[in-house]
Amino acid sequence: MKQEVPPLGYAYDALEPYIDETTMKIHHDKHHQAYVDKLNAALEPFAGLQKVPVEVLLKSLSTIPENVRTAVRNHGGGHYNHSLFWKLLKKDVPVTKTMSLAIDKDFGSFDNFKKQFTDSAIGRFGSGWAWLVVSNGKLEIVSTANQDNPISEGKHPILGIDVWEHAYYLKYQQKRADYVAAFFSVINWDEVNKLYKEAMK
Repeated sequence: MKQEVPPLGYAYDALEPYIDETTMKIHHDKHHQAYVDKLNAALEPFAGLQKVPVEVLLKSLSTIPENVRTAVRNHGGGHYNHSLFWKLLKKDVPVTKTMSLAIDKDFGSFDNFKKQFTDSAIGRFGSGWAWLVVSNGKLEIVSTANQDNPISEGKHPILGIDVWEHAYYLKYQQKRADYVAAFFSVINWDEVNKLYKEAMK
């Protein structure tokens, strides 16, 4: 069974005015599809690997045949990252009590968390992601290059922002900081809460 792009789950314009309709169409239908197509092409000679969930592939990159490992890391990472990203986006969802308490415990305050997450996202040189992860039972912020994901390092991502230019350039041009600020208005904290609880089991 080949990998597939999951449905967006909401209208392309559902995140306006923070993330525009055109960007969502291109990002989901073109960029994500391209990662899936290239991953499937790389795995074509490996029938066994085609049936493995992408997160399992990324958790065990060292076991992937060397001649396709980079393709799985890049295109599989792109597929996994975006599949997670779409679920994390929704307007007007308040921070849950569970997440508020966890953030206060591990960052001191929500403002401290927001500043650290923002600095990580803005400070990522070139293309990549900033993540809120659960690691050893605690929240921490990490940044990854390209389409790498903290799952490959044994961490559990529960929130991520795509800072590749294709995620924001049509609306924000070079102003990544404005895009990152707008992102805080479209975080689906219910999904973050769900992922947090799963990671803490």
